[in-house]
Amino acid sequence: MLMNKGYHDQIRHYQDELAVRYLPAVKAMAYRLKERLPRSVEFDDLVSIGAEELIKLARRYDKNQNDSFWGYGKTRVYGAMLDYLRSLDIVSRANRKLIKMIDEIIAQYMDEHGVEPENSYIAAVLHEDEQKIKEARRVAAIYNVLPLDDQLESDQKDTFSQIEQEELIEKIKEILETMPRRDQLIMQMYYFEELTYKEISEILDITPSRISQVHKRVITKIRDSIG
Repeated sequence: MLMNKGYHDQIRHYQDELAVRYLPAVKAMAYRLKERLPRSVEFDDLVSIGAEELIKLARRYDKNQNDSFWGYGKTRVYGAMLDYLRSLDIVSRANRKLIKMIDEIIAQYMDEHGVEPENSYIAAVLHEDEQKIKEARRVAAIYNVLPLDDQLESDQKDTFSQIEQEELIEKIKEILETMPRRDQLIMQMYYFEELTYKEISEILDITPSRISQVHKRVITKIRDSIG
């Protein structure tokens, strides 16, 4: 009985060590994600969510089945952070319509002035409360870091219930190939290399605001094409 307890204590100690060892990796992941999010999303909240998931994974981890704990866990930790963001980002149909109108105003203003307009300007154009505009832009900023299938969700059903995943990926590739090389690079850097707007800006010598507009335009075109 004592031997059995000692064995389980040893396993638990190993699992706790695993979680502690990879906590810096969780913090680095949270930091990278936070750079792409509005100020209202707290870094500590992302770390807390990631650390909680890390501990759960360490408790379930069997090194005989997978010899790399972080290889086994990093996708799940990142997924837990995204789930947390989804819980903050309840985008109603009305909100999606408002966000789309805001994006159109921003794009037009950027074309004319080279910078994004203030919330007060957008509120005046749309005859909306400035706080409502601010909140809609905050939601949109969170929405932009979620995977493409979240962003391509239609008003009626999830996109993946309309188009099989492989077909959807091919459709996205086809649409991207019709776009300027710069737009393709921005999407690749943002989604696959997970660079921030600021980092992409330094590489391509384009303002972060312009990159944001390109990103929104590409997403809109993909969504409209899928229907």
